[in-house]
Amino acid sequence: MASLKEMRNRIGSVKATQKITKAMQMVAAAKLKRAQDQAENARPYARRMASVIANLAAGVSGADAPKLLAGTGEDHKHLVVVATADKGLAGGFSTNVIRAARERINSLIAQGKDVKIVAVGKKSRDQLSRLYGDRLIQTFELSDHKVLGLAAAQPIAELIADRFEAGETDVVTLFYSQFKSVISQVPSASQLIPAVVEGDAAPIDLGGAVYTYEPSEEEILETLLPRNLTTQILSALYENQAGFFGSQMAAMDNATRNAGDLINALTLQYNRKRQAQITTELIEIIAGAEAL
Repeated sequence: MASLKEMRNRIGSVKATQKITKAMQMVAAAKLKRAQDQAENARPYARRMASVIANLAAGVSGADAPKLLAGTGEDHKHLVVVATADKGLAGGFSTNVIRAARERINSLIAQGKDVKIVAVGKKSRDQLSRLYGDRLIQTFELSDHKVLGLAAAQPIAELIADRFEAGETDVVTLFYSQFKSVISQVPSASQLIPAVVEGDAAPIDLGGAVYTYEPSEEEILETLLPRNLTTQILSALYENQAGFFGSQMAAMDNATRNAGDLINALTLQYNRKRQAQITTELIEIIAGAEAL
């Protein structure tokens, strides 16, 4: 059984850990506000981009449609992009996204598809490299960027576009965590190539006018679709960042509460053991006095 000194040391250790988890909770809460604002501000831009593309795509069809919109016409080579966090201590945030991606990857492999993987974030790299080492072709670490922005999303979009243009992939799917609230982050999948024209995208109000495009719709889409690729990736990264801080804040709050419960239990156990030791010493003193 542990001595009183060992129990005091353990209580002190748990108290030190509690201070750390409390500090991490406060830091995550401070960063969450900015990350949440970025995610919410990116959504209208992404929706507007979808509306413009839907409006242009309505006048384009057949062989004239850009490849990023029409695809290759095949469904054999798949590229799965899995975006998670670089850091841990956030509950099941990264694990939930990876689980959703793993289910899709296993399903595609079972169908005989050629699947390649791009990992965004250290957590996805570590787990996916163990499961699909030969299929993991590239890793991006978000910690390389002091501020999350276009500089983080652009290299990912360029890699995807280059592989598509080279005929190395037919379908590209992005997995990330959609931020709903501090306690709710939903693992989501978004098809990047062929570009999905959202059926519920708000149409652009032309006010009864008829637009003639110069250059043509096809040429505009050729320029717009690569930008849309970057926009969708950046929006997903912002959603991920907000979800990570929300999940980390909740996890650290739970850890702080658990540490407090453990401190109370250890303190009670320590007091009982100390009282028992004092009682034993008093009995020995009384017994010695009676013997004299």
